[in-house]
Amino acid sequence: MPVISSHKDPSALTLTIVSEHDADVARVWQIWEDPRQLERWWGPPTWPATFDQHELVPGGRSTYYMTGPEGEKAGGWWKILSVDAPRTFEFEDGFADDGQGVPTTDTTRAVVTLEEADRGDGADGSAGRTRMTIVTTFASLEHLDALIAMGMEEGMSLAMGQIDGVLADS
Repeated sequence: MPVISSHKDPSALTLTIVSEHDADVARVWQIWEDPRQLERWWGPPTWPATFDQHELVPGGRSTYYMTGPEGEKAGGWWKILSVDAPRTFEFEDGFADDGQGVPTTDTTRAVVTLEEADRGDGADGSAGRTRMTIVTTFASLEHLDALIAMGMEEGMSLAMGQIDGVLADS
């Protein structure tokens, strides 16, 4: 599994998930930039995502829904706050009843960072290994606890476990 660590920090109101992938930074960036690739891994395997809109540019918006095993749908949206392609971007994330970005709960802020990783064999990251770090910040401790209880940490780990399959299809 590509997830190498997951850390909840209640004092900082953050959840940090780190994964590593056998692809260079530019290729891993594509799984965020291309909505069809993003759909193949955003959401746990039993709750795949469909993106209706995806604009990975500052001020851009993304709207999506995840479909559960019984056909139920859960809407979500992102507002892209900053982008420094292909290294990092920040977005506000929320649930939406209508899939159009109407917040139904507190929102989170996520910062995604991609960097070359050591291959573990003494070679530097230029050989094509990427470390991806996602730091999610919550509105309050209650918000953090509620989303963790809902399965966010496990769901993100399962979702990120699908990335290598997407990368292999390039």
